Amino acid sequence: MKQLSNFDPEFTILMPCLNERRTLPLCIREIQTFLSDADISAEILVADNGSTDGSPAIARKMGARVISVARQGYGNALTGGINAARGRYIIMGDCDYSYDFSGLQPFVDALREGYDFVIGNRFSGTMEMRAMPFLHRYLGIPVLSYLGRKRFHTFIYDFHCGLRGFSTNAIRSLHLQCTGMEFATEMIAGFANGKHKIKELPINFRCDKRKGASHLRTFSDGVRHLYFIVCKKPLK
Repeated sequence: MKQLSNFDPEFTILMPCLNERRTLPLCIREIQTFLSDADISAEILVADNGSTDGSPAIARKMGARVISVARQGYGNALTGGINAARGRYIIMGDCDYSYDFSGLQPFVDALREGYDFVIGNRFSGTMEMRAMPFLHRYLGIPVLSYLGRKRFHTFIYDFHCGLRGFSTNAIRSLHLQCTGMEFATEMIAGFANGKHKIKELPINFRCDKRKGASHLRTFSDGVRHLYFIVCKKPLK
């Protein structure tokens, strides 16, 4: 991995974090190996959203930069990370080890080619058995993605894929407001409505390696996504 100053890495690899001590080290090591092999100047940025299990200390010990985001919520954590990022480009992904950070080269290439927004598609790539709950895989995500495509006039098929890359300047220009999981839909709407260059890539999707419940709340988060699709504003 190239040596870099504190201010000018080409990429920021951003992970929102809430009590991920079991899987966060796996993700950081995988990212570090990829960056070293690809010779990419980058920082690893962990946006911690109130962890009480020592995740921030683990991340710092492994060489990641950690910021604390006090306001709870997926959207809040990512907004904090986006605002703090030092890279020209940002690649974001969850730190539950479900996303394969060793396969980021297509994202790097697309961003360097001038795409403003690059998103993974878990359905067109390789998905491990039981990596996605049945209702999410065959009902929730396909239906919400279909509605989102029609509403925002875009071709994206996996609206809820959390592995994404974007130009830092472009994402900041959208002034996104959602605080929860529907931030993912708002981001797509912003890039689609802004006529930015968008690319969707097949990715590998693995089983969540955490022990315990997912942060995703199937019904309430689905309602928030649907409300944003219909009303184009966050559900209060």
